[in-house]
Amino acid sequence: MPALYATSIKSLPLLSKGKVRDVYALGDDKLLMVTTDRLSAFDVVMGQPIPEKGIVLNQMANFWFDKLASVIPNHLTGIDPASVVAADELDQVKGRAVVAKRLKPILVEAVVRGYLAGSGWKDYKETGKVCGIALPEGLENAQKLPEPIFTPAAKAEVGEHDENISFEKVIDMIGEPLANQIRDVSIRLYKEASEYAATRGIIIADTKFEFGLDEGGQLVLMDEILTADSSRFWPAETYYVGSNPPSYDKQFVRDWLETAMVDGKLWSKTAPAPALPADVIDKTAQKYREALARLTKA
Repeated sequence: MPALYATSIKSLPLLSKGKVRDVYALGDDKLLMVTTDRLSAFDVVMGQPIPEKGIVLNQMANFWFDKLASVIPNHLTGIDPASVVAADELDQVKGRAVVAKRLKPILVEAVVRGYLAGSGWKDYKETGKVCGIALPEGLENAQKLPEPIFTPAAKAEVGEHDENISFEKVIDMIGEPLANQIRDVSIRLYKEASEYAATRGIIIADTKFEFGLDEGGQLVLMDEILTADSSRFWPAETYYVGSNPPSYDKQFVRDWLETAMVDGKLWSKTAPAPALPADVIDKTAQKYREALARLTKA
């Protein structure tokens, strides 16, 4: 199946093009969300697609929405995306789209970390804290935390970097009751998902959730959850404390980009991104497929 870098659906009004998803209006109360094969790293969209990535992400998110439906309502409607587009547009939605409820988005990324990794590890080395949360001394890279921590971020525009914010800032933005609810639900989602993933040989080091409010003011889980784009997945059999394990997610691309040279200098992590080599594209696609197979195979 050819890679889909961007959609060109004309039968519905285009609302937005995110880093990965193209979103179309379906009446006043629903959305068609199409997961493309675009990949973003360091909040910059790469110039080349990762073949079938969007299909894998869509299947993975839907798997988790179903598994965790008892924790909190989600945005899925169950309507077949093929039923809402024109016949010549079916290839653009097959396997990679959902019809979702239209919600009022809460502009907070609900990040939960269960392990020290990535920017969290860098933060800890410099300050002994992660996003302002004090942690025990002497922790090592990739070490499991005593308890998962909630480290929210403010959502940025496409091409801009999300900004880590304090829990107090979240309270200022949306009020204490809703902030507490989002924190508590996010940690519960992470714990339940982590316990299941462990039975399939996958460690979920960290992840992020997004929420919206429905017409009745009820909190609803939206966008994507627990995919290889929104999470850091480590194979348990190669995990050890002290080093970043090989991962099933886009960390493979991030690691390559950390050493990528542009005009004789290390890439500045701003657009445009350097062109990804073919082997990085192929191996990244393989990582995504492996993660889906591990999590969902009976």
